[in-house]
Amino acid sequence: MARGQQGEAYMVVEAHSGKVLMANNSTVQRPIASLTKIATAVIAVDWADATGTDLSQVSAAVPASALAIGGANPLALQVGDRLTLRDALYSAMLGSDNIAAATVADHVGREILRARGKEGDGVAAFVVEMNELAKAIGLSKTRFANPHGLELPKQKAFSTAADVAKLSVYAMRKPGVTFITRQKERQISVTGADGNKRSYKIQNTNELIGEPNILGVKTGTTTAAGACVSVSVERDPLVREVNGEKKATPRRLIIVVLNNPDRFNRARGFIAPGWAKYDGWVAAGAPVEDRDSEILDVPNPR
Repeated sequence: MARGQQGEAYMVVEAHSGKVLMANNSTVQRPIASLTKIATAVIAVDWADATGTDLSQVSAAVPASALAIGGANPLALQVGDRLTLRDALYSAMLGSDNIAAATVADHVGREILRARGKEGDGVAAFVVEMNELAKAIGLSKTRFANPHGLELPKQKAFSTAADVAKLSVYAMRKPGVTFITRQKERQISVTGADGNKRSYKIQNTNELIGEPNILGVKTGTTTAAGACVSVSVERDPLVREVNGEKKATPRRLIIVVLNNPDRFNRARGFIAPGWAKYDGWVAAGAPVEDRDSEILDVPNPR
């Protein structure tokens, strides 16, 4: 299942109405690389909200299992290094740091197990939560195998453009996620096992961040997945008068592009026609003939 797929897939959806505006190959299962980390951030933020935990005040230690993943290590992390969960999420979401993502999963997963009176593999427990989230919000063609998105032996993971769009809609409802994903860069610090601190500036791998109204979400690239991106585009609310009262309807596009080497220009090119289609739909009275195909329903289970 998790082999490289030929061709591009995309979906453009307005997040608040769920109106699907454009899509192609959007239900084809394929690897999604580091777009996986959107789910990682959601689980961490949901856990923090549920437990009253301040992510900037909790320090996580880098486990040996995280270093075993391999790949880029922008913070030069070593086993026993410590950083706050918030800084680890910044490195994972902005810098696509696999080791930081695994560190978050290990810490939060072990805390979840502890709260249930259990012990065990924190990362494995965290991945269970990722798949429970997928089930809860209707990602019916998604399976997560790890918190970072690398294709590793014996770990089959896959999703679709439509499911990533759903996940992105859900994630961007959370201020704790949007605050992270909209940052162009972030200064973070790591404390070594020797107690010495070192500082890093993490740049957002999403080249669209910094352009007007772009709030995120995440990039991803592996050989099997190709170059991928999920983009969130905000617009001023639509204000209408209903029964003498002014009502504001939020407006936000989610654009998911999978397996396109020119992903940023491709996503950028969907913004104007996406809004044009949405405006035309609203002007026509927002008709829906076939809800299953025209509307992306994203429940709020948590």
